[in-house]
Amino acid sequence: MNRERLAWTVSLVLIALLAFQIPASLAQRDDDYAFVGKLVEIQRQITSNYVDPVDENKLRDAAIEGMLSELDPFSVYVPPAKTEEFERMLENSFKGVGIQLDQNEQTGAIEVVTPIDGSPALKAGVLAGDQILKVNGESIEGLRLPEVIKKIAGPLGSDVALTVKHATGETADIKMTREEIVVPTVKGYQRNPDNTWDYFVSDDPKIAYLRITQFTSETYDRMKEVMNDLMKQGMDGLILDLRFNPGGRLDQAVQIVDMFVDHGVIVSTKGRNRPEQKIEATSEGTLPKFPMIVLVNEHSASASEIVSGSLKDNNRALVIGTRTYGKGSVQEVIPLDSKGGELKLTVAYYYLPSGRLVHKKKDATDWGVEPNITVPMDVAAEGRVLHDRLEQELMKRPMPKAATNPKTPAATTQVVDTQLQRAVDTMVAVLVLDQNKSDRKGKLVPPITEKVSPLPTTSTATPASQSAPAMPVVSPAPTTKSSPTSKKATPAATTGTSK
Repeated sequence: MNRERLAWTVSLVLIALLAFQIPASLAQRDDDYAFVGKLVEIQRQITSNYVDPVDENKLRDAAIEGMLSELDPFSVYVPPAKTEEFERMLENSFKGVGIQLDQNEQTGAIEVVTPIDGSPALKAGVLAGDQILKVNGESIEGLRLPEVIKKIAGPLGSDVALTVKHATGETADIKMTREEIVVPTVKGYQRNPDNTWDYFVSDDPKIAYLRITQFTSETYDRMKEVMNDLMKQGMDGLILDLRFNPGGRLDQAVQIVDMFVDHGVIVSTKGRNRPEQKIEATSEGTLPKFPMIVLVNEHSASASEIVSGSLKDNNRALVIGTRTYGKGSVQEVIPLDSKGGELKLTVAYYYLPSGRLVHKKKDATDWGVEPNITVPMDVAAEGRVLHDRLEQELMKRPMPKAATNPKTPAATTQVVDTQLQRAVDTMVAVLVLDQNKSDRKGKLVPPITEKVSPLPTTSTATPASQSAPAMPVVSPAPTTKSSPTSKKATPAATTGTSK
């Protein structure tokens, strides 16, 4: 009998609760229906009575964009037709054979600026400086660059044959298969003669330089591979360059921090409808300790701020440059019902281990990552650095052996990248003061006694076709590398859609 009374009591309580909740939910539902009805009525009035014909699909998309315009700029609607392109942008990938092309203004010839690392074109034997003569056996003489790009482009898995003329004068028929190409995001200091990356900015001490351009699904694996190789080569210190890095995948940023940090918080997230989540570092797979510097600037955003800020807060690296962008919001990509596209919506914010909010809110005075050492650069200097980077990434055409060691006087240039110069000088100072490295006794470089930037650097001039950008050297180190001077970058087109 007691059980029956208890059951009745519980039922009455539940009914009472529902009685209070149902009116509220019904009222919300009525409001939703009224809102949708109003939108539909406005659309009907526009399509029926507006002075000019209108596209109804564009009106619907504009209504969605209107709602999102009240939010932050990172919350966006991706219509079904652009979903695939959006995903490729996130992964910094495109479909094609992987070559950058340019058209000679004087002759009209279509020339290969550079094949992309790991691309079908590079694997098949396409070289920088090649002139394309035919596509699938058809001459392209007289065609404009966009027309040639359309001929080379095509569906994934299909083949295309290019007839090219090498810089040596030889012609070759090269066949390749179109693929989904993920643009490499881990790069080094300068190109070796065989177009592989040289990751050392200085040979004695052995200071490695590694640049991440974006965080995609391949970034951590590639960086781990490079780091393992650098450790085997006896790397003394690492400069990690995250300048101009717009961010990308959070999981990749977390894994990279975890590579250098063995315990503690890497990053935490929390939002209005998202409970706080802390991501902790693990000891497994952590690399041995070595001096580390991270370069950032006002164009370093999102995942690059997580990496630099977390390494700084965990006392694992010095940060040099300028304060970062302040893009510390977490977006979720939410698929919409009935294949209605995707909604990229901000749901939380990133917080560094110190508790600092990365995101720059309206009227904020603190945001992003503050460097340990601030080294400002003006817009013109940043432009020159970007120009040199683009030149540096181009794969150079092979030159005759006799031309690889020109007997020309050394050319003197001025240091352009003062932030990298400061990082190199600071790293040398750190290594000089590091008395715990017994294997460095007897070969320490002299201490720095002069101003660190800008410093003149000496480089060996090479033919323009074999040039690489002028980069800073370590003035106190007796065996520091120097880079050849570079020519002006050539405009290029890519046979595919990339970010």
